[in-house]
Amino acid sequence: MYKEEFIEFMVESDVLRFGDFTLKSGRRSPFFMNAGAYVTGSQLKRLGEYYARCIHENFGDDFDVLFGPAYKGIPLSVTTSIAYQSLYGKEIRYSSNRKEAKDHGDAGILLGSGIKDGDRIVMIEDVTTSGKSIEETYPILMAQGDVKIIGLAVSLDRMEVGLSGEGSALAEIKQKYGFPTAAIVSMKEVVEHLYKRKVCGRVVIDDTIKAALDEYYGKYGA
Repeated sequence: MYKEEFIEFMVESDVLRFGDFTLKSGRRSPFFMNAGAYVTGSQLKRLGEYYARCIHENFGDDFDVLFGPAYKGIPLSVTTSIAYQSLYGKEIRYSSNRKEAKDHGDAGILLGSGIKDGDRIVMIEDVTTSGKSIEETYPILMAQGDVKIIGLAVSLDRMEVGLSGEGSALAEIKQKYGFPTAAIVSMKEVVEHLYKRKVCGRVVIDDTIKAALDEYYGKYGA
């Protein structure tokens, strides 16, 4: 199963770590995910393939553009568009936004492919904790013309309450913007697979970490 493979791949790549971390939101979390730790060619190749499989499984092939919000979404959209062509024989254009619009040469707010009327877009991110980045990039996409967002794919569903405090960040995005969301894996799947299991010669989630996770989700779980 590619989900179990991906969970162990995150641990092996030091992308998913367990301990005591303070998040940008101010929450203290017993785990932390940093997609910036995928740095080698083989890691990026595998990452793109996992995303491509998730997108293919959840959204099908009827889309034109993979859009990755700057900055972490840029390599994600590039490697996944390569993987999509390799796995499914379909050419997908990649696109991203610049943090500041460029006024010379390859001018504009977009990097990679332009977006035009009729384009069907899948958005791709590492993880969605609050939905803030979608709030920033959704208007940019809508300003490009008559386009349709097919869905949002992330690598990990943290399964925490979002900005409104009522549902998970992914559920809130679906409710607010009207497009579906998908994750390669959820934290529930991560915990079920890693509890008392050895990866790289060590037990990743022991009883102490499991207790901390249970406490955290008792407070912040969606």
